[in-house]
Amino acid sequence: MIDVRPSPIAGRWYEGNAKVLSRSVDEYLENAKLPELEGEVVGVIAPHAGHIYSGAVAGYAFAALRGQTPDLVAVVSPMHHPYHEPLITTSHDAYRTPLGDVPVDKVALNELDVILKSELGFGLSPVSRDPEHSLEIELPFLQRALGSDWKLLPVMVRALDPHVSQGLGRALAQVLRDKKFALVASTDLSHFNNQNTALKYDRFMLEQIEAFDPDAAFDAERAGKGFACGLGAVTSVLWAARGLGADHVKVLRHATSGDVTGDYSSVVGYGAAAILKTKE
Repeated sequence: MIDVRPSPIAGRWYEGNAKVLSRSVDEYLENAKLPELEGEVVGVIAPHAGHIYSGAVAGYAFAALRGQTPDLVAVVSPMHHPYHEPLITTSHDAYRTPLGDVPVDKVALNELDVILKSELGFGLSPVSRDPEHSLEIELPFLQRALGSDWKLLPVMVRALDPHVSQGLGRALAQVLRDKKFALVASTDLSHFNNQNTALKYDRFMLEQIEAFDPDAAFDAERAGKGFACGLGAVTSVLWAARGLGADHVKVLRHATSGDVTGDYSSVVGYGAAAILKTKE
């Protein structure tokens, strides 16, 4: 018997019925009209609200990965809950969604932990039955978009520190370098501003992301010019992608919760982007 993390959010944050979930995720993927992407997609940035709010935007991110056949998918998300450890992973052997169990690559996790201890002086803290939604919410998209059996490398970032993000990025690059991989950064953008303010903040943060500049993304939040609740996750993935040869980022879609609910007085921003490596 393997130790499976039961989903705390299926049926609430996304559809709990496998057939309905498959159909809704496939619709989000089909409805994404991607621009021409120059190069190989090595990673994506995707939002993590409930599917009814951000699924249409997430569809753009995962449509960019559709049909890829990685062996290992690193999903890096924030940890919204009050754990004290800077970098967290699951202690379970697999994540459960209505679409089936996603096995965790314990060998890759151990390798990452060893490198992090060398890079940063601390490693990954495993936790059981965590309530975090921002990592799990991406899994049904990956289950429907990818064309292979793959294992998960899950990391939840509590630290908001450029040094930690860069160290995690370097470590991820070392673990992934010789593997068939995909990278996923999970983040939403600004929270609970009116639509016009949200558009201003989100545009500025997305500009830093599209400039492939993780330091500038941290600077944007420090200066109060742009916000991302998964800033530590996004910047880590940008650093990792740089180390793996990626050379540009393309923002694919932006919307807010107001575009779904019709209430523009207090919205959450959602962005999707592809991280690309120009083909030689």
